[in-house]
Amino acid sequence: MKLLKVTAASATVLALALSATACGSDDGDDSGSSGGGKKITIGIKFDQPGLGQKTPDGYEGFDVDVATYVAKKLGYSEDQIEWKESKSADRETMLQRGDVDFIAATYSITDERAAKVDFAGPYLLAHQDVLVRADDDSIKSQEDLNSKKLCSVTGSTSAQNIKDKLAPKAQLQPYPTYSACLTGLQNGAIDALTTDDSILAGYAAQSQFKGKFKLGGFKMTNENYGIGVKKGSDLKDKINTALEAMVSDGAWDKAVKDNFGPANYKNEPAPKIGDIKS
Repeated sequence: MKLLKVTAASATVLALALSATACGSDDGDDSGSSGGGKKITIGIKFDQPGLGQKTPDGYEGFDVDVATYVAKKLGYSEDQIEWKESKSADRETMLQRGDVDFIAATYSITDERAAKVDFAGPYLLAHQDVLVRADDDSIKSQEDLNSKKLCSVTGSTSAQNIKDKLAPKAQLQPYPTYSACLTGLQNGAIDALTTDDSILAGYAAQSQFKGKFKLGGFKMTNENYGIGVKKGSDLKDKINTALEAMVSDGAWDKAVKDNFGPANYKNEPAPKIGDIKS
């Protein structure tokens, strides 16, 4: 009988423990779909100065500032944000798998991508351009790229644009990151790095590269940066509301000045939500 009493007591304790664990699971829900949970996971670039960069002191850049502002409007403080690196080729997969709640990573809105994920925004209008060595005067127009070794990042719209229409005869060499492209440009392995002018300006403005590179000044495309979310997510409308607030209260202009001002980047005005420039 004594054994039976202990067993019954143990069963009661176990049931209570399981119940407490279940309650704890509810309290610890870290999903960012509705805001207010313990954390929100946001995808950014880790290697793009001025936009999304991981540093010894944390994370910085325009995309980081935008994402932080949006997260706050969704109910999350800075210390509740978990940052994840979102490389160009991985972004749709990360959203579809639920690895992140949203992505703010120089993510150009395209029809092909919009078939797989949803976009809030746009929140910045950039243009495809090229970065070349400061002493290279052989690239004076878009047409000059056709005879050059050109680098862009695997999975980016910039690489596809070059291949399809902008300079189809260029020797396109896709690298995994823009930093890798920059190294190739610096050592002469490639002739030009192509991507959005906002990204290129961030690299050119770094103190260690001062005077070494220059922008071509070619506005070859319109790149409408959006915030990617999983298809059907209710976050889209909430993020759009946050982006509108960021523009109206002046935080958007401040973020532009803080991150692009040192490079004298001539940014476009803040775009209207849903206004996609072709």
